[in-house]
Amino acid sequence: MKIKQAELLIVPGYKGSGPDHWQSRWQNNLSTARRVEMGDWHKPVFEDWKSNLIKEVNKSTKPVIFIGHSIGAQVIVHAAPAFQVPIAGAFFVAPPDVENPAIRPRHLLTFGPYSREPLTFPSITVASRNDPFCSYEQAEEMAAAWGSLLVDAGQSGHIEPASGHGPWPEGLMVLSKFLARL
Repeated sequence: MKIKQAELLIVPGYKGSGPDHWQSRWQNNLSTARRVEMGDWHKPVFEDWKSNLIKEVNKSTKPVIFIGHSIGAQVIVHAAPAFQVPIAGAFFVAPPDVENPAIRPRHLLTFGPYSREPLTFPSITVASRNDPFCSYEQAEEMAAAWGSLLVDAGQSGHIEPASGHGPWPEGLMVLSKFLARL
């Protein structure tokens, strides 16, 4: 699938994605990409985020491809049964373990438990071996439940600017290969 044939919906996580974040950089460089305004980025409310995502997706006029980071990936998976337009695929990066009682801030637990329902569209989950918000083993379990292909990002932290991932060209290469298969 070519980028111009789909709507690329950027779904950031907690605190949004600032100008140096790979999601913002990709949004600026991919012609059909747009960010979904989920609600309050600093005090996310699961039901608000889910509702806003469903409304935005259902306005789409082309097949949708998600690019979700962190808690944004969890919202996509939870909202998936309510989408009324074709979903071509999803690219999930560093989904957090929303069942871990040690997660901070604690209100992120309201985004759990993670969905164990298989997705009806193809997806890739990119996970790090040292993500402070999710163990690699837990990411494996989530990806398996969703029917998502798991990509091992090695020792990459939470895959954000703080872990050295500004433009993140390696991620863009994985996304390009994924799009070519759709």
